[in-house]
Amino acid sequence: MKQIETIQNKLLNLEDLRREIKALKSEGSRIVFTNGCFDILHVGHATYLSAAKDLGDILVVGVNTDASVKQLDKGSDRPINSEEARMFLLASLSMVDFVVLFNDSTPFHLIETLIPDVLVKGGDYDPNEMDINSKKYIIGSDVVRKNGGKVCIIDLVEGFSTTSIVQKIKS
Repeated sequence: MKQIETIQNKLLNLEDLRREIKALKSEGSRIVFTNGCFDILHVGHATYLSAAKDLGDILVVGVNTDASVKQLDKGSDRPINSEEARMFLLASLSMVDFVVLFNDSTPFHLIETLIPDVLVKGGDYDPNEMDINSKKYIIGSDVVRKNGGKVCIIDLVEGFSTTSIVQKIKS
């Protein structure tokens, strides 16, 4: 199989991914899920995704659509890269097993559908936060815990953020 096909095979819609995850779970695979915009990939992303993969067997990354990135108020010029480009770049990383797009304001529907064994977020979130209105609350953490899974935080890599990269380019 050509490398481009390997990458493309990691890009699934939710229904195909649900079937794939169900089969992998039945074989005993531990499913890890994380999500984000991943607008401009950088060292922080690679470090984060590597650490997430270390928490299980299969790493699934949910990617915000272009429209949902705009709803997140990251700036009028965001996303810089299209959803297709962002998904393709993530799928090209060896630690990422599957990439799925979501258009909702949160990944709750993805998490509820896939029911991962491990839900991962960055250090700017708090796994103990129970107030759903808090910016530190991890969407879907209740679903994962209710189904016997765990919620993990991975420290952010200091000095790396897409926002700071965009600001540096502009200046």
